[in-house]
Amino acid sequence: MTRPSLTAACTFSALLWAGTAYADISPADVVWEDEIAIPASLSGAPGDPVAGAAAFASRSAGNCLSCHENSAMPEHDFHGNVGPSLDGTGARWSEAELRGIVANAKRVFPDSMMPVFYNDNPADYIRPGDAYTARAYNPETFSTLLSAQQIEDIVAYLVTLTDW
Repeated sequence: MTRPSLTAACTFSALLWAGTAYADISPADVVWEDEIAIPASLSGAPGDPVAGAAAFASRSAGNCLSCHENSAMPEHDFHGNVGPSLDGTGARWSEAELRGIVANAKRVFPDSMMPVFYNDNPADYIRPGDAYTARAYNPETFSTLLSAQQIEDIVAYLVTLTDW
């Protein structure tokens, strides 16, 4: 998808959904299909692929480029090679499957090294903390690594990656 068509799609999506209130699905209430897919939006709102690309590349949000190569982002240095290349991701996986992988890759691929981005249970972590801040665990502020909307945005971005 070209940048102008991506921008047009995001603008249309924003106009279509403007003014609509949504509530996030809590991590404990996520409904899985076939153990690999989450059919319903976690935020109730459509994802924004431009915001998803920003979160994908951000070292303080998704940090996806630390482990994955993405040819669609040549302007960013130091793509990782721990995880698979994400080129063609939108052609390989459905939106629901991508949502499942991004939210909890360990459920889809049990041996994955990818973090569980949508889990708010500190007992499931070896060393719970405050995301990528290196701050210690605080039970009053502990939450998921990515918000429901950030996951939707990253999924919206990943479905645009159809070229190998």
